[in-house]
Amino acid sequence: MIPPISPTPASRPRFVYQTATSTLHDATALRALVDPYLAALAGLGGVAWDPAAEAMGPRVVFVATGGTERQILERSPFRADEPAVLVAHPGHNSLPASLETLARGQQLGFRGRIVYLRGPGDAEGLRQLAAAIHDISVRRALRASRIGLVGAPSDWLVASSPDPALVRAVWGPVVVPVSLETILGEPDAQVVAIGEAVARELRQGAVALAEPAESDLAPAGSVHEMLRRVVQAERLDAITVRCFDLVMRRHTTGCVALANLNDEGVVAGCEGDLVTTVAMLWLRLMLGATSWMANPSRIDPDRGTLLLAHCTVPRSMGSAYTLRSHFESGLGVAVQGVLPSGPVTLVRLGGVKMERLRVLDGELVRNTDHADLCRTQVEVELGRDALHDLLMDPLGNHMVLVPGHHAAALKRWHGTMIG
Repeated sequence: MIPPISPTPASRPRFVYQTATSTLHDATALRALVDPYLAALAGLGGVAWDPAAEAMGPRVVFVATGGTERQILERSPFRADEPAVLVAHPGHNSLPASLETLARGQQLGFRGRIVYLRGPGDAEGLRQLAAAIHDISVRRALRASRIGLVGAPSDWLVASSPDPALVRAVWGPVVVPVSLETILGEPDAQVVAIGEAVARELRQGAVALAEPAESDLAPAGSVHEMLRRVVQAERLDAITVRCFDLVMRRHTTGCVALANLNDEGVVAGCEGDLVTTVAMLWLRLMLGATSWMANPSRIDPDRGTLLLAHCTVPRSMGSAYTLRSHFESGLGVAVQGVLPSGPVTLVRLGGVKMERLRVLDGELVRNTDHADLCRTQVEVELGRDALHDLLMDPLGNHMVLVPGHHAAALKRWHGTMIG
């Protein structure tokens, strides 16, 4: 699994800080006030900002006193591409100055956040500051990311085919177009050999081989190697594939390839769905977690449950898997995984500008095996209200599932960065 973020080389600090003080205050008294707070900031990985040095990370302003509003604005902590972080404390009119400064920044169209420390040793306040710095680092990492779009989005994604320029402007990643022919042509001898090795590993770990023949496994494995080469050549952090063309033209599937790539740390989405792939990349950077893309396929209003289904799932997310055929076509190789019960979060992006977010904490209550749905199937308990909203105000088809409850952190990030 890749680390949650890698926005800067490891040798650089996580953030830089500035101190804003009024000249009206006694310098000695201010030093006694400021030093313990700056020590706390240093403990989080911060260093004092040097205007002559290269920008080293997100900028934090410690608002030591009142009367610093114009001083802070003149130092330009507000930027169009990321929010400002102001740190306030209980004394010397720090909080009033922070409120006034952020209000003016927002009037000018900028974003920002105030973190309130009750004292230098305020563990919860410092945790919130670390989260704010992490959020900005995730934003930077998204802007440094590259998503490969292999072929066009599938024709049925009528609400999930944003212009690549919109993806870049709103969420940050560059979308790299890749010809579908890179994976539809005949594989060379080396790809075939690697595909056979992938097939052997896949078969050895499976509980069972259901519909596919043994001979179906190597072609599915070769797709993995073809996509891996694309990722390497284009320096991609994520990829999404118009995968049904593989079924129709090569009579194999991308299901194994996408599952494997996700487990190798490369976010991989189905059907050329950029919206969902951006969500999966965001979750990887925010949480360091592998996620699963699936169709919301059934609801039970009485039980407040939603059934999600898809023909692939990262094998690391489950306790066991069976090799099945692709549901709609009956061809190729799909992965039917068994996911553990427990807390999960469901995520969906949407809107005309990809500016909207639906995020729901739920409980995975059981795996199912309905013959008329895609192969991996789980039932998630969300409650009636969430199901009502899903039907009345849908953002699109695919949803992303990630283990654990993360709705609060994801809403916080989205509210500052996008919403």
